[in-house]
Amino acid sequence: MNIAQFLVMSIGIMAVLVLGYAAMSGPSPGKESARRLQAVRFRHSENAVDKVEAQYRKAVAARKPRTYRPAGSNSRLEALEMRLHKTGRNWTLSQYLYFSGGLGLVVMLLVFLKTHAPLLALGAGVFVGGGVPHFFVGKAISRRVDKFVTRFPDALELLVRGLRSGLPISETLSLVAAEVPGPVGEEFKLVTDRIKVGRTMEQALQDTADRLDMPEFSFFCITLAIQRETGGNLAETLANLADVLRKRAQMKLKIRAMSSESKASAYIVGALPFIVFGLIYWVNPVYMAKFWVDPRLIVAGIGGFIWLGIGAFIMGQMVNFEI
Repeated sequence: MNIAQFLVMSIGIMAVLVLGYAAMSGPSPGKESARRLQAVRFRHSENAVDKVEAQYRKAVAARKPRTYRPAGSNSRLEALEMRLHKTGRNWTLSQYLYFSGGLGLVVMLLVFLKTHAPLLALGAGVFVGGGVPHFFVGKAISRRVDKFVTRFPDALELLVRGLRSGLPISETLSLVAAEVPGPVGEEFKLVTDRIKVGRTMEQALQDTADRLDMPEFSFFCITLAIQRETGGNLAETLANLADVLRKRAQMKLKIRAMSSESKASAYIVGALPFIVFGLIYWVNPVYMAKFWVDPRLIVAGIGGFIWLGIGAFIMGQMVNFEI
């Protein structure tokens, strides 16, 4: 079996697994029936709790993102540009593409000069050129999201103090933009700038929620929408939301601490094959040189890499908890 046959067979097996998962994970008829019955109950119930719940669901449905969908339905370039914007850096799409292409070409040339295997060089160039920039962009987004989540309850509490002192909501938003450092202040500054040029507060907040795609900020937008429809004390509502977000962040930290041992084990198990390969190649490069030219060893290496990736994915999903 040559490399082309093995790759075709591997792609076919992966396609069958993906199609099987998609076929088995369809919508449940029982859940769909329960959802419809619940919608009918909310629509015709006279209970105050059910009315509030119906208004909440209506507000959520009305505030779904329309300008951007995570799947990138408009174009992949637009989704990539939105992803770069989430990092908070001044990275442009052209800079990202040039860097990815240049890095891939350099790695491809180095691997080809070392091994004289064109297919291996092409695969390494595509993997490094596409994977490494994507990884660093994801890390930058994660760091910015963590900073935002950490500071966002403080911003809500500042909003609460401003509202209780008698300031309107637009002035309190400007106060948060000026006083809170980091990503929270930057995003609220963009909101206030949109309001100054004629956008309504709901539209400005919704634009930010669509771009950030974060549940914490979506909770804030939905809270303001419900309060405008039902009335009530906005300061008390935002104070409760700040308390809920703090408890949510504490729960995330607890889950991260409890799963840290499993993650460390997964990192060690995943890195051991590469460490052992590098050490053996450093000690006896002639013995490992056949890995680059022998088709059987190349097929074995590709198969081991695929199964290692599947195992790492499964272990990652086992310790990944959504709150």
